[in-house]
Amino acid sequence: MAHATAEEYEDYTGESPPADIGLRLTRASRLVNRATITAQYDVDENDIATDPKILTAFREATIEQVAAWVTSGTEDGTGAAPVYQDVQIGSVRLGRGATSGGAAGGGSAADRLAPQARMVLEEAGLLGQAPRTYPARCP
Repeated sequence: MAHATAEEYEDYTGESPPADIGLRLTRASRLVNRATITAQYDVDENDIATDPKILTAFREATIEQVAAWVTSGTEDGTGAAPVYQDVQIGSVRLGRGATSGGAAGGGSAADRLAPQARMVLEEAGLLGQAPRTYPARCP
């Protein structure tokens, strides 16, 4: 389930959404979910966040991620963006493609949060939390 709608995307960015906006929002939502897997916040009986601040952060981060993919023009959330921009067989020359979505590092930006999406989640206190373990209770 996507954290944002096409209408929310258009309202937030002021841009018309791409034709495949539903799919992109779903993919970006998965990325947001993965990035916040250790985050702690209140949920209802269906494991759905209840705090408006958290819901807003999820929505805005999802939209920011899709906006970064749309702006780059090379990423659609599949991870299938080209790895190399320049390949030569004779005397071997491989030039790594520029990363898309504003993310640092090599490969596809589909598996990394765009900077603006990361900032939204950080400001909401949803990133930077390590998994917690609890000591076993001994009899």
